[in-house]
Amino acid sequence: MEEELYGNVTCPECKHIQKMKIPTNMCMQSYSCDKCKNEIKAKDSCCVFCDYGDRKCPIAEQHQK
Repeated sequence: MEEELYGNVTCPECKHIQKMKIPTNMCMQSYSCDKCKNEIKAKDSCCVFCDYGDRKCPIAEQHQK
């Protein structure tokens, strides 16, 4: 059974911190902010967790190996 990972993503528009499940099999390229409702897209890396989160996604960690 695969472990579920969670991380906090900070919206670059309104600074709302949102706890979300981190996918372990793909990068999450966008998400909808719960507060401002903007669609936030990854800017500098593979996913929103790597750009705006408090922890990197597992896919990014695999790329670094």
